[in-house]
Amino acid sequence: MIELFSRFNTLNILIIGDVMIDSYLWGIVERISPEAPVPVITVKKKENRLGGAANVALNVQSLGAVPLICAVIGNDPEGDSFLHLMEQQGLSTEGLVRIGSRPTTVKTRVIGHNQQMLRIDAETDEELKPDDSERLFLKIKEISESRKVDAIIFEDYDKGVLSKDLISKVVSEAARKNILTVVDPKKRNFLHYKGVTLFKPNLKELREGLKVDINTAQPGDLEKAAEYLQSQLNADFIMVTLSELGVYIQSSGGKKIIPAHIRKIADVSGAGDTVIATTALCLAVGIDEFRTAAIANLAGGLVCEHVGVISINKDRLLQELVKVES
Repeated sequence: MIELFSRFNTLNILIIGDVMIDSYLWGIVERISPEAPVPVITVKKKENRLGGAANVALNVQSLGAVPLICAVIGNDPEGDSFLHLMEQQGLSTEGLVRIGSRPTTVKTRVIGHNQQMLRIDAETDEELKPDDSERLFLKIKEISESRKVDAIIFEDYDKGVLSKDLISKVVSEAARKNILTVVDPKKRNFLHYKGVTLFKPNLKELREGLKVDINTAQPGDLEKAAEYLQSQLNADFIMVTLSELGVYIQSSGGKKIIPAHIRKIADVSGAGDTVIATTALCLAVGIDEFRTAAIANLAGGLVCEHVGVISINKDRLLQELVKVES
């Protein structure tokens, strides 16, 4: 496993989707406001972090590979902050398209005594205009032709950057170049990812995307939904994350639920980003889909032990993996 993990360092991973700033206000609560029955938080620390598809990139980087982000930000002060955060993390900004008429997405979390009290979202979810979408596609094509790309991650947060047409064109390009494609979906484009390598919804997204009620306690419910989804998308692998129940993986090689490891959960924010990044890298170095799902499941659990969105620690993941498999 150490040798396989070392091969992550040879990979280039292209990440396409919705980027954002995760902004944090950390403080303490000692009184209730006299203006309304709400707590007053005294801010002790402010912090901005890369979020959304950019957090996927940070996870890819933490695991040793080179992340290449293709995404859209606004031509606004928040966009400037986003670029600064990218540069601080040593991430390439060449795949970013700036659009004057579109705000940079910022999600502000207010945290008191290590507990999230409120989230404020400043964003748009309008679909990109055709000209802007074409600009983004040309960036994607340029990057994928100028260097070796080992996998493409679609990180969809339903903010309008990914569209049916863009997805179709990128998947076609990837198939032509024999590049793996893995998807972390949301509702709007759920059934538009036809022909991808791996499709990874969580249980809520699976229910909403297929408009079906799935009872995990009912034998066959989950399997039936995954089989239908696989038939609609013609994806090689369907992987459904099930929170505390673990992860379900299905392919032509079989189907399996991999149980979650018992952990002290502090915050589930960003766990999906960690899971999709780990999945892409494992598949890209040739690890089979069942072991990939187990490793990604472990990685997602590890980041949930921390408050706020953080990246996976490669050494810690390897240590935990050795412990689990011994």
